[in-house]
Amino acid sequence: MRVTFWGAARTVTGSKHLLTGSGGTVLLDCGLFQGRRAESEARNRALPFNSAAVDAVVLSHAHIDHSGALPVLCRNGFDGKIHATKTTVDLCRPMLLDAAHIQEKDAEFMNKRRNHNHRGDPVQPLYTTEDAERTLDHLVGEEYETPFEPIPGVSVMFHEAGHIAGAAAVSVRWKDNGREGSLVYSGDQGRPNRPILKDPTPLPKADYLIMEGTYGGKQHPDEQTLWTSFEAVLKDAIARGGRIVIPAFAVGRTQEVVYALDQLFRSGRVPELPIYIDTPLGIEAQSIIRSHPEVFDDETAADLRAGGDPFGMRRATLVRDAEDSKKLNDKPGTFITVSASGMCEAGRILHHLRHTIGDAKHTIVIIGYQAEGTLGKRLVDHVPEVKIFGEPFEVHAKVVVLNGFSAHADHDALVAQVVACGAPKGVAIVHADLERAEALKAGLPSPERVRIPTEGHTWELA
Repeated sequence: MRVTFWGAARTVTGSKHLLTGSGGTVLLDCGLFQGRRAESEARNRALPFNSAAVDAVVLSHAHIDHSGALPVLCRNGFDGKIHATKTTVDLCRPMLLDAAHIQEKDAEFMNKRRNHNHRGDPVQPLYTTEDAERTLDHLVGEEYETPFEPIPGVSVMFHEAGHIAGAAAVSVRWKDNGREGSLVYSGDQGRPNRPILKDPTPLPKADYLIMEGTYGGKQHPDEQTLWTSFEAVLKDAIARGGRIVIPAFAVGRTQEVVYALDQLFRSGRVPELPIYIDTPLGIEAQSIIRSHPEVFDDETAADLRAGGDPFGMRRATLVRDAEDSKKLNDKPGTFITVSASGMCEAGRILHHLRHTIGDAKHTIVIIGYQAEGTLGKRLVDHVPEVKIFGEPFEVHAKVVVLNGFSAHADHDALVAQVVACGAPKGVAIVHADLERAEALKAGLPSPERVRIPTEGHTWELA
């Protein structure tokens, strides 16, 4: 048995880990790389392995950097099953269709500009809505803590990861040429003791571990410290009379930030402001998540059964129509717009940034990890000028970073999960830039058995 790392190796996005044995090949995740547009195009259009030779996919969760390349895989010849938790299966429908729609609309927008300027060949979307629809036929829902066989001789089980609704760590056991072995793939690990979702379960024991390391060496602030910081940002924005624009992942981060706003408004710490959730995907995802009570912690589940509003959504206006989204750009006064994508690479958030980024009275609040090469990362780095849809814009809006909203485990929680798994035969750190991966490695017991693979590296599992 061997693993080849084809994505999220010394980078944070594009997770793809190919597990190959005598019984066949299983792909752990198939996500899109997110970064500089030209690099992303090159990486995402050509998968680095034979799609038709993959027998099955096991998907850790629905975020696009883990699932978003599935339509490319299927279009290129994959004809097997894609196994995921039942919540992830339900979330993949709107997420993959939304990703396809965004790519189609962005290509249409760019082609209009190219035609106007009489330059370049037409831009083609990475995949179409039809490609995404065909991919959905391959999805198979599985229960947590219940084994299934994606290929003969390989048993897989999902375990609660606490990252977003439906997210799972993946344990794999096999018999290959008369030898038995086991591996755990952490997927994206969530944070313990957070509201709404269940806590991540301790990773099961295994011989080998593929571990995410997004926040290696970093500690998240506690919830009260985070809310105090958020309170100060909101009061400052109110004083300056500008808008507050929050790029957020449609699944997970949008719900968390609205919950925090609800708590601050309810307690009277901040004057209540209008909230607009301008991501149709986030609206649909919220409905799907509510239909899966198994993902919630006990307090949230009880509140929902009693008819409560634990997410604070009653305070928010849901913006579904594109024309209503455009009207926000002319709306006066201070209000909050939460819109996808979380790394500012596509979707309606780009239009909101175009209309706010050049005015110093406005505030842009970054609440999640920003991968290298993304517009979000350039904003975090406070560069004086950025490009949106290929046009330059000077950055005068106030940019504030609140990483405490991250749905990823911090350093201490990651270390605890590695210790829980044991992995005496080796640990590979993925889904982290090199600095964060090295920081996590340095904090682990027995760092000599830890590797930080490069893309294309093959790990032979004894």
